Amino acid sequence: MSGEQVLRLLRDLEAIGLVAWVDGGWGVDALVGEQTREHSDLDVVIAEDALAPVRSMLEEAGFEVLRDVLPTALALRHPDGREVDLHLVHPTADGGGDQVQPDGRCWHYDPPVTGVIAGHAVLCCPLATQLRAHIGYEPDATDIADMRLLEQRFGCELPPPYGTP
Repeated sequence: MSGEQVLRLLRDLEAIGLVAWVDGGWGVDALVGEQTREHSDLDVVIAEDALAPVRSMLEEAGFEVLRDVLPTALALRHPDGREVDLHLVHPTADGGGDQVQPDGRCWHYDPPVTGVIAGHAVLCCPLATQLRAHIGYEPDATDIADMRLLEQRFGCELPPPYGTP
């Protein structure tokens, strides 16, 4: 998925009155202000009550459900290979949102910050949220590269298993 495709989707969401912020790999790239690798998907955080219109918009554009882990997330794929992973949250007073996990626990997204994709300002997950989102599972090479990038750009201390021993 290209930066222009990401921006087009974010504009389409905005056109129907919805606010979304970028998470995942594109979220890391938005934080650092440049595309650092290829991305097959786009992770976006949306309010849970926005699911119906967002899903409808994506299905009208040819996307089909790939993974349904509602109420946590819904992933859709376009025939051209692009994927959009919707992360559903209940908005919170701090400007962030709480996401119900498959096991029923709640995971908090901090309020979004401004990042940059393809030269344009976008809302994205802040550094603290990105760091927390990368723990609790066995990271792959992409996860490790993303975390090292955040460490280099922001001078942050990485959580295990990413931190240097």
